[in-house]
Amino acid sequence: MSEVIVFKSGGYRYIKGGFQFSSGVAAERGFAIERARLARPLPLAAGLAAVTAHLEALGRASTAFAACELRSPEPFSEQGFESFNREYVKTLERWGVYRNEANPVARTNVCPQYDKPREPLLYAFSYTVPSDSRRGSFIVAGGAEVRGGPQGYAERTVRHGETSPDALRDKVRFVVELMAGRLKALGFSWADAISTQAYTVHDIGPLIGPEMAARGAMEGGLTWHLARPPVVGLEFEMDVRGAAREIVL
Repeated sequence: MSEVIVFKSGGYRYIKGGFQFSSGVAAERGFAIERARLARPLPLAAGLAAVTAHLEALGRASTAFAACELRSPEPFSEQGFESFNREYVKTLERWGVYRNEANPVARTNVCPQYDKPREPLLYAFSYTVPSDSRRGSFIVAGGAEVRGGPQGYAERTVRHGETSPDALRDKVRFVVELMAGRLKALGFSWADAISTQAYTVHDIGPLIGPEMAARGAMEGGLTWHLARPPVVGLEFEMDVRGAAREIVL
């Protein structure tokens, strides 16, 4: 069962994940989550500096940082992903967000098929602000067709190495159920989703109706990004958002 932890200094709760990122976040009472997309994505270091400046302008501490969306050039090897994440969390540690291998910040990191960046970019980020809104707000982190466990990715991946229509159906079904479980852990359901995103370079057109819409997973439609998940061997990823407000910077 998913463990949900309150990150009091951030004004949100999160689903415990690994050191790299949490599996999702939701605003605590008295706060709301806002999402800011960058009109022109920035290299990661510059992007995180822009996050700091934006939060300061709002009078919010760096601990209000709740989620981010990245774009990378190509999928990483398992070791490459580990190394990238170890470097990434150094900034969160300086901000007082990441401590003792615990990371409350949710994340999606995908690799576009076209217009590939030369280096990892910050595409969007989310944060908490004081609010008296009664409607809860949340960001469910990107998740691919990988089961939990101590083994390597290959051993835990649904239909690893397969991309047939039948295999893609199993992968999509697994990820839709994964998203539903994360929503439930945060206290929400598909009915609360404002937007649903899918990330894959494969043709999921025939699956959108029976595996997504029929399961209530895309009441607000589906945004399909031609992009790969961040680790070699993964083929399909999703995330779900229910931000109280979205802006473009």
